[in-house]
Amino acid sequence: MPRRTPTPAPPPRRARWPYGVAAIALVLVVASVVSTRLRWPSPKPTTVVLISIDTLRADHLPIYGATSVRTPAIDALAADGIVFDNAYAHSPQTLPSHVSILSGRLPFQHGVRDNVGFAVKPDERLLPAMLRGYVSGGFASAYVLRDETGIGKSFTHYDAQMPPASPEVAIGQLQRDGNATLAVADRWLDSLTSPVAPPPTFLFFHIYEPHSPYSPPARFKMYSPYDGEIAAADEIVGRLIDSLKRRQLYDNALIVLLSDHGEGLGDHGEQEHGLFLYRDTIRVPLVIKLPGRRDAGRRVATPVQHIDIVPTILDVQGLPGETGLQGRSLVPLFSGGSIPEQGLYAEALYSRYHFGWSELYSLTDAQYSFIRAPRDELYDIQKDPGQLTNLAPQRDATRVAMRAALDRLTAGASISAPTTVSAEAQERLRALGYVGTAPSTSAPSDNLPDPKDKVQVLERYRAGIALVQKGQFEPALAAFRIIAAENPNMADVWSEVAGLALRLGRNEEALAAYKHVVTIAPHDPGALVSVADTLLKIGRLDEAHEQAAAAAEIIPATEVRWRARTHQTLAMIALAQKDPATARAEAATAHEIDSTLPLPPYVEGLIRYNAGQYAEAVPHLQDALQQSLSSTVQVPELRYYLGDALARTERYSEAEPMLLDEVRLFPYDLRARAALAMLYRATNRIDASDRAVAEITRVLPTPDGRDLAIKLWEMFGEPEKARALARRNQ
Repeated sequence: MPRRTPTPAPPPRRARWPYGVAAIALVLVVASVVSTRLRWPSPKPTTVVLISIDTLRADHLPIYGATSVRTPAIDALAADGIVFDNAYAHSPQTLPSHVSILSGRLPFQHGVRDNVGFAVKPDERLLPAMLRGYVSGGFASAYVLRDETGIGKSFTHYDAQMPPASPEVAIGQLQRDGNATLAVADRWLDSLTSPVAPPPTFLFFHIYEPHSPYSPPARFKMYSPYDGEIAAADEIVGRLIDSLKRRQLYDNALIVLLSDHGEGLGDHGEQEHGLFLYRDTIRVPLVIKLPGRRDAGRRVATPVQHIDIVPTILDVQGLPGETGLQGRSLVPLFSGGSIPEQGLYAEALYSRYHFGWSELYSLTDAQYSFIRAPRDELYDIQKDPGQLTNLAPQRDATRVAMRAALDRLTAGASISAPTTVSAEAQERLRALGYVGTAPSTSAPSDNLPDPKDKVQVLERYRAGIALVQKGQFEPALAAFRIIAAENPNMADVWSEVAGLALRLGRNEEALAAYKHVVTIAPHDPGALVSVADTLLKIGRLDEAHEQAAAAAEIIPATEVRWRARTHQTLAMIALAQKDPATARAEAATAHEIDSTLPLPPYVEGLIRYNAGQYAEAVPHLQDALQQSLSSTVQVPELRYYLGDALARTERYSEAEPMLLDEVRLFPYDLRARAALAMLYRATNRIDASDRAVAEITRVLPTPDGRDLAIKLWEMFGEPEKARALARRNQ
C-alpha cells in the first residue's frame, strides 16, 4: 500500500483583537460560557470513547505534518473525524492534566497541581458522573493515575492495576503495557455486550507508551526511540478501534483522541516534560470522531483546550452543561461556526514543588503565547511557532496586559504544599532536631530562580537518574552530590543522594541526606519514614522508634500509604527489639490503615522465621504473598524470607521461583542473591551457583557485595576464587 501523504496543518487563524481592556475581559470569563448549541440529530451516540495517549507531542504525528513515523490507525481515525490544529493542555504533568480533562476545570480550580502529594477532592465532579445513565469504565496504564488518587471514583469500573514492582521504582516509571490495558478493557466490554445489547457506555482508555524511558518493540527500530513508542501506541489504538468495530460500536460512537501533554525532546533544553510551558509540551493532538462520521475530514484552526472536552461531550449527548465550568462546547466548530475567544491557561509547578525554583504560568491565544516567569516571555506563535524569539522586551504593552490577565484569572489561587504541615507537626519536627521546616512553597515566585536558568541542572539530575537505571551508582552519587551542593534546596536530589548512599553501604551519609530532605520538604512523608528506616538499618533502634512514632503523628490521614508504612517500620523495629506483641499490634494498625498491606501474616511469618521455625513460618509468609499480589508496590524481602524458609526445609523447587522473583523485583537484595547461590549448590547446579555469585559483584560492585561473594566462595570450598576476588579489589 502506498504511504499516505500527511495533510500539513494550516496556520492558526490570526487573532482579530489586540490585548487591552476588552481582551482582558474576554480572557477572564470564569463562569460557564454559553455558546450556540447545535441540535444534534437523533439518535444520540450510545458509546463515548476518550483515548488518552500519554506524552504524545502533536508535531510528531503525520496528521500534523510529521514525516518521521507512520501512524496508520490515528490517520484513519482523523480521516473519519475532525482534527484540531491548536489544542492545548493546562499542565505538562499526567495527573493534573487528566483531572482537568475529566472535570472540565483548571488545575488551580480542582486543586491537583502535581503528580505527587495530590488527590481529587471528594466533591469534585468528573465526567462519568455527568454522563447520566451511562455505564463507565476507566483503564489506565500509569501508576500516577491509580485509583487512590481519586481519579477513578466516578467510574462504574476503574482499573489501573500495575504489575508488581519495588518501592524503589520511581512512580513515573510504574506502568502497564498498553496491550495489557487493552486486554482488560476488552474483557470489560465483553461483560457489557453479552448476552444482551450494551447499555450506553463511556470508555476512558489511557496508554503510556510514548512516556520515557523509551523502549519501543524491535519491529519499530527504524524510528527514533520516541517515535518508535508513538508507532507502538498507534498500533494499540488500532486494536482498540478494531475492537469497537467488531462490536459494531464504532460508527455511532463519539470518539475523542488526545494527549495529556507533549515532550520536550531537547527543545528549549528540556528532554522530557514538567518544567516548561512551551508548545513542545502543552500543544497536544486532538481528534474528535462524531457519530455517523459527521463532518469527517474537517480541520479546525481555532485554539482549543482540555477543559473544552467536557462541555463538548455533554453538548453532543444533549445533556445540560455543568455550572461553573469555564470551558466552551466545540460543537459550533464542527460545522464551520465559531466559539467565544478565550485565553488558554497552563501552569507548571513541578519546579516549585521538587526543586524550589519558580513556578510558571502561561496564557495562549491564536497569535501570542505569554509565559509568566521571574523573566517574562512573549512569543508570536504565528511567525515563530518554535518560540525561539522572546518579544517581551519589544512588546511590553502586550506583555503587561497578558500578565495582568493571568493575575486576575488566578487571583486568590495560592500555592499550597502538597500536604499541609501543621504548626503542631512543625513543633514535633523541631523537637526531633529539624530546623527550617516551613514549607518551601511560601516564597514569592519572582524571588525564586527562573527555571530557564536552571534547565541544565534539571538535565544533569535526569542524567544522574539514567546512571542509576544503568546500575552505575558511584558516578550517579558523585553527580547528585555536586548538584545538591550547588542547589541545597532541591529535595529530590537529596533523596537520590540518600538512596544511593544507603545502597552503597554509606549509612551515615544516607541518614544525613534524608534528614536534610525533611528539613527542606517537611511535607514529604517518604522522607520521614526513610529517616526511621535508615536508623533501623544502622541498628539505632531507640532513635528509629522515636522518628517512626513522630512520623505516625505528623503524616496526615490523607497519606494512607505512608501512614501505614510508619507502622510497618514500627513493627520491624519491635521485631528487632524481640517484642513480638508490639510487632503484631503495629502490623494490625498498618493493615487497618491500608488493607492492601499484608503485614499481619508477614509479621507472624517473621516471628517464626526468626525463631528458626521455618516450616511454621511458610504458611504465614505464603498468605502474606497471596494478599500482596493485588498491590503494585510490593513488600521488600517477603519473597526472600519465604524462599529461604522453603529452602531450609528442602522444598527447593518451591523456593527457587520465590528467590528469583525477589531478585527480579529487588535486584540489589544481596541476601536473596546469596540464598539463590546456596540453593543451586544444594541441588548440585554448580555452574548456576557460580553465575549467581558472579552476578552479585556485577550488580552491586560495592564492599558489601564483594565481601558477600568472598564469603560464599569460601563457604563453597573454593578459597582460590575468594582470594582472587580479594586481590582484584585491593
